[in-house]
Amino acid sequence: MDTDLLVLGGGMAGLSAAAWSVREGRSVVLVETGALGGTAIHAGFIWTAPSFEALREAVPEGDPALAQQLIDGFDPAIEWVRSLGVECLPAVTVLRFGRGHQTDMTNYLRLCEQIVREDQRSTILAPASPESLVVEDGVVVGAVVRDAEGVGHEIRAGATLLATGGFQADPELRASEIHPNARNLPLRSNHYSKGDGLRLATSIGARFVNDDAGFYGHLFPAGVEVGENDDYVGITLYYSEHAVLLNLAGERFVDESVGDHLTALALLQQPEARGLMISDARVREDWILRPYVEGVHARDTFDVAFQRGARCAVADSIDELAYIPPEWGYDGESVRQAMLDFNRQCEEGGHEPPRQFDTDPIDRAPFYVIETVPAISFTFGGLAIDNRARVLDEAGTPIPGLLAAGADAGGVFTKAYAGGLAAALVFALRAAQTAAELPVGTLP
Repeated sequence: MDTDLLVLGGGMAGLSAAAWSVREGRSVVLVETGALGGTAIHAGFIWTAPSFEALREAVPEGDPALAQQLIDGFDPAIEWVRSLGVECLPAVTVLRFGRGHQTDMTNYLRLCEQIVREDQRSTILAPASPESLVVEDGVVVGAVVRDAEGVGHEIRAGATLLATGGFQADPELRASEIHPNARNLPLRSNHYSKGDGLRLATSIGARFVNDDAGFYGHLFPAGVEVGENDDYVGITLYYSEHAVLLNLAGERFVDESVGDHLTALALLQQPEARGLMISDARVREDWILRPYVEGVHARDTFDVAFQRGARCAVADSIDELAYIPPEWGYDGESVRQAMLDFNRQCEEGGHEPPRQFDTDPIDRAPFYVIETVPAISFTFGGLAIDNRARVLDEAGTPIPGLLAAGADAGGVFTKAYAGGLAAALVFALRAAQTAAELPVGTLP
């Protein structure tokens, strides 16, 4: 098989790059290990920061050049989605600082797939797995891929895009590249993004960046079995930023109000990466039973967690928190005292740790207690790329013929987050544009 662009991965990044390339008159071979669409099917918003300055404030340790590309490419990326006839609603505020568009992701991904399938010169191989990159005279000229029947194919391409979705489904990579506690994290993602792109590229000298970059995820109720096609949104405890989070010692350890996605990173660092989230009647009325983002249907996530067998309890007073079941592993008296201290600090006008938002006390009975753990959606660490989505070697030089986008690319987000789908879409389109600089039908 010869093609203009070989795409390894069929999620948001891979399908976007493939569809754009076909629309521009180029041939594509797209290879996907699992189900087309990946985790993006579960999402509903494409969003990021409204400006370069806002993005740098939210993600100060990210690569500035990649941050600028994300901002510059966001509006054209939204217009690309709309050009397919997919509805993108007017922008709304996301996570206090971001702007984003509610989008029919399932429709968008299926249209991208349809564009590729209907092109007579293009092919989708799924399920199929990449085994190695083909390199000649220092140039990546394609890959060896094995299909579902075990037949190997050498696919030669003018450019090869790695978009396999990161390494969140590999427990050992999570433990070595994120944190030892990350080995046992529940997946808020597909089960086949196991670092294929990372292994392929590093085997030929590509550089991995930000081994302590962290991950994007949210808090889940502990002990709930999560299936690959589960309703991730329905069991995500977004309201944690309005609650109090305590570790096994019954201590606050983070500013919960900065956002559930950042609290998840902080909880990973705590003993056993688990803690108690405590809210009250006010939080339930104002935040649990209301949409997390404008336009999204609200779910009673506390009730969902209870129905699915999570460790949940309802207390009629703060004093009752002292009777947390001993088998949970928390000291009930420490939990009770922590809540009394928190409410006292609310009255005195200061918290330890400090709290930026929602400084109201948690004092309206009943009190809702749930044990929570971080759940991982995708990894921040990945392959070093430049603002043209070209993969870089250890010396910072582009590896000819090799591109990366989505969670395979590192450096965009480090220890903080500003829209995974936006980054995947923007850098996928940038990678496709870079590949399109080669004349049609040209192979190295």
